[in-house]
Parts: sequence; structure tokens; C-alpha cells
Amino acid sequence: MTERPRSAISTSTSDRITVRGLDLTTDLMGKVGLGDMAFLELLGRLPNSGESVVFNAMLVSLVEHGLTPNTLAARLTYLGSPEALQASVAAGVLGLGTVFVGSIEGAARMLQEALAEEGAGDDLQRLAGVIVEEHLSSRRSIPGLGHPIHRPVDPRARRLFELASENGLAGSYVELIELIQAEAELRTRRTLPLNVTGAVGALASELQLPWTICRGVGIMARCIGIVAHLQEEMRDPIAAEVWRAGERES
Repeated sequence: MTERPRSAISTSTSDRITVRGLDLTTDLMGKVGLGDMAFLELLGRLPNSGESVVFNAMLVSLVEHGLTPNTLAARLTYLGSPEALQASVAAGVLGLGTVFVGSIEGAARMLQEALAEEGAGDDLQRLAGVIVEEHLSSRRSIPGLGHPIHRPVDPRARRLFELASENGLAGSYVELIELIQAEAELRTRRTLPLNVTGAVGALASELQLPWTICRGVGIMARCIGIVAHLQEEMRDPIAAEVWRAGERES
């Protein structure tokens, strides 16, 4: 008989649920916060105290970004489909690409691939110069750098790196992206602040999250913000006015 498909993440019996080997009701519920639960799901273990502080701060920094395209998409979808909250949340999530939130993935990939080879971290200054040159010569933006509002410093990135330093998580990935930022400003003669997604990409790398899943960190956090925007849309709607404004301009 073919064995039925199973997941290594969770098991259930008539009276017990386990997640990554821990009992959901006795080991986790009432003892573990949402951020630590997310860490457990992704990494297979609960975080230590320093990892918990940093990972939770990463999630908190990404929850709310105001009336960005993805929250507007969620609100407009709710206007047309108020009976299906999940459809509106999904519409908002679908807007999380390389410009918004998805740049976490780009920053993490850049850093992880750069430091993947043995000895690559021996001269981080040189490595930063190579990375910047590769992006500038091919006219590609450097993921994790630049912000239209937060200049010359993104306060979220600064605070995340302060917490990482305080908790022993400011390693080679953090150092490399800071060197990349400095080198990029020097070569372009432009203000290119390290933004929150760049900081999260570096810290996700410090926590050994593969770059292929790093966008998911932003998606998890932003879902909370999307639901809050939909609650506000129910109470104080603006989507209809956004729609009418578009009609007037067309």
C-alpha cells in the first residue's frame, strides 16, 4: 500500500497536536507569541532570546506601510467583493512584488550568493565594491537601497541593526550590506539609504533563512496590516472615492 502524503511540520491525533515536535496546547499556546511561532514553523526550533527580539522586530517593522498599492488593491477588491474578506487579503498579497516587500528577497539573495563561496567574506570591502560595480554596470538597482521618504536614514533599518548588535546578530551579512550602501553612495554621489527591506534581508540571512523564503517573511507580516486596512475600509471607506477619482481623471 502506498503511504499517504505526510508533513514533517505537524501531526495530529484525536487528543494531541504537535508542531515541530512540540505540543501545541501545552508547549506553545499561552507561552509563545506569534513571531516566535513563525520562527518555529520556518526554522524547526524556537528562537533563543536574542533571535526572538530581532525576528519579532523584523515582523513588526513590516506590518504597516500606509496606503501603498497593495493596500489600495485590497480596499478596492473589498469594494467589489465585500462578501469575501479572503479575496481582498489575497489581492493585497498579490501586490507584494519586487518594489514593495519583495525586495527583501532580492537583498537576501544578493548577500547570500555573495558570501556562499568559501573565503568570500575575507575582504568584505572588496566584495561590496564588486557587487556595486556589477549592478551599476548593468543598470540594475541595488536591492535594499533607497527610499522616497526616509532620507538620509530609514529609522526602521537603523533600529533593526541596533537590536541585532545588542543581541549578537550583526554579522557578515549586516556588515556587507552596510558596506554596499556606503560604496553605492560614493560611486553614484546620491543619497541611497539602507531601507527596511534591505535590513530585513540581511537579518534574515543572519538567521539562516534561505533567500527563497525571505519574501514570505514580509508576506506574513503584511497580512496583518492588510486585514487592519480592510477593517478601516469597513468603518471609514475610501475605496469608492479612489475609484471615482480615477473615473474623473480618465
